Amino acid sequence: MKNADFLTGITTSGTPHLGNFVGAIRPAVKTSKDNNLTSYYFLADFHSLIKCHDPERVKKSTLEIAAAWIALGLDTDNCIFYRQSDIPEIPELTWILTCITPKGLMNRAHAYKANVDENKNTGKKDLDINISMGLFSYPILMAADILMFNAKKVPVGKDQIQHLEMTRDIAAKFNNQYKELFTYPEVVVDETSSVLAGLDGRKMSKSYNNIIPLFDTEKNLRKLIMKIKTNSQEPDEPKDYKTCTLFSIFEAFASKNEIKTMKEKYSQGIAWGTMKQELFEYINETLKESRKIYSQLISSPSDIENILKKGRDKAREYSVPFLSEIRKATGIQSLV
Repeated sequence: MKNADFLTGITTSGTPHLGNFVGAIRPAVKTSKDNNLTSYYFLADFHSLIKCHDPERVKKSTLEIAAAWIALGLDTDNCIFYRQSDIPEIPELTWILTCITPKGLMNRAHAYKANVDENKNTGKKDLDINISMGLFSYPILMAADILMFNAKKVPVGKDQIQHLEMTRDIAAKFNNQYKELFTYPEVVVDETSSVLAGLDGRKMSKSYNNIIPLFDTEKNLRKLIMKIKTNSQEPDEPKDYKTCTLFSIFEAFASKNEIKTMKEKYSQGIAWGTMKQELFEYINETLKESRKIYSQLISSPSDIENILKKGRDKAREYSVPFLSEIRKATGIQSLV
């Protein structure tokens, strides 16, 4: 088994949404079909434990995200598709990397600093209160995900760039201290899809509770799109597509010619109600066939489980012998 040309994962802490589709799932589906690439895609269930402490939600999310990836066309025969927790070599590598990672590097992580700032702004005396070691050392687990398979390229959103830089720093620390075993991953950022807006105009995220689920019913999909915030401009009044959440979502799905046509409609003053209806119809039609496959998969979890087990076995063809090399480099090995 070869190391990863591409590697990415989705945290299993909620229902897959449109942002997941354009940011991670769609590009993954494309590369999974390339016979010249070795691509690794995973369900990041260990990562979910950092913020989600509801066992049923984690389990349900794992099923839904796996079903979404498969329903949208992921070629699970050509790529390696697995559940993070099925690869025991990953948490073992996480500990090895934790032992060489400077605490100061983790102190600079954006997520940690944001939580410290929140405690400071709310008058907390203990600036680390309610901050778990999972959140603090999250970038090390992410580094282990990537370095375990020596991924060459890692598609991420802009908010994850720092973690990739930390992964490179950690890899360099190990390579210099022990043996040059790790590849330095390259960050791949999609400038358009990584910033898909949600219902309130902020980045679509489970944390903001502003998501549009990928495979909701037609009725609920329309209802949510109708709730997207717009300004008070009247019909026939020219509108700025550059600052419009409706347009940003449409742009993430449409072709160049369709985008050009929609820009003209904005300059002509398309009514917000009309735009919302057109967006609903476009997304609904785009996801129609995949929604049917998704529903079938959700009702047959054993089929998904079998796919994940095959992915686990393929992934461990690489991770087991590679961890043996890593162990040997650090002195964790048999005496004879």
